[in-house]
Amino acid sequence: MADIQIVQEHKLSPEGARAAAQQVADKVAAEFGMQCHWDGDVLRFERSGVEGALTLGEQRAALRIKLGMLMSAFRPMIEEKVADKMRRVFTAA
Repeated sequence: MADIQIVQEHKLSPEGARAAAQQVADKVAAEFGMQCHWDGDVLRFERSGVEGALTLGEQRAALRIKLGMLMSAFRPMIEEKVADKMRRVFTAA
């Protein structure tokens, strides 16, 4: 299994951070066919071969993705796209 971990600092309000996280989730869900749901301040997502969580903190968002063997071949592309989306939505103010 391949792991992706991305931490993005932010200066958003809790509501703004949640909206930004939802934007990331919507993009991930659309591109990779994932199901997403909130569990408190943690946005969990999964599909066959992929699972992860985006945890919101006061000044940072921490994303962890576990890729199964087949999806691990796409790790660089997935990491680049998700990191770019997180950077754009969490630093927009």
